[in-house]
Amino acid sequence: MTLNVLNISAYKFVEIDDPAALRELLAARADAAGLRGTVLIATEGINLFLAGPAEAVRGWVAALHQDARFTDLEPKESWSAEVPFRKMRVKVKREIIRMNHPAIRPEGGRAPAVDAPTLKRWLDQGHDDAGRPLALLDTRNAFEVDHGAFEHAVDWRIGKFSDFPAALAEHAGELKGRTVVSYCTGGIRCEKAALLMREAGLDDVYQLDGGILKYFELAGGAHFTGACFVFDEREALDDALSATK
Repeated sequence: MTLNVLNISAYKFVEIDDPAALRELLAARADAAGLRGTVLIATEGINLFLAGPAEAVRGWVAALHQDARFTDLEPKESWSAEVPFRKMRVKVKREIIRMNHPAIRPEGGRAPAVDAPTLKRWLDQGHDDAGRPLALLDTRNAFEVDHGAFEHAVDWRIGKFSDFPAALAEHAGELKGRTVVSYCTGGIRCEKAALLMREAGLDDVYQLDGGILKYFELAGGAHFTGACFVFDEREALDDALSATK
């Protein structure tokens, strides 16, 4: 099987004061390049999933990098035999990932992040570098967790991400005294989640930089069981970033 379709995912929380104008520009570029996928734009940032020939995808990203707001956008890449999207959608939304908690503004500053090699080392040794016990908090929906998750992760069985604030209010006490690492598929949900947890008074909170997909890329499948659900026709990816079906 020839894997010649490049799939990318990326997001950035950054102030965007012209989401409608940006939507028109990015949609036109995607259509001209023959790409398919989804791009969400809001005043808080951009969230995208695209697939197509490598040259076309990377050309689209290169053009986006010319905008000073997105020069440091670093897409995560994987490959497939077919394009796993049926059409191209570019939409303006209220949030690029819906939490319904307006006080959380990641574009104003991130929560501390831990990279994949560091998290793997912490999991290997069973604690962080200060000797504190770990709590890996899965911020994904329950059906995603059922495809695969980090071993012994905390799973509150939420139905959608906007349920996370209520779940945190109910369970925050269970996380005290531990170093919390929130994680999700590509980083966007755990970034908002980490900020909310710090707002709730949990001091030792990190987000997994780049989420599960970046962890697979840099650390393989160590301490992870199953596959990572993705929102396209591939359904789930293994630790080699290959479709499981």
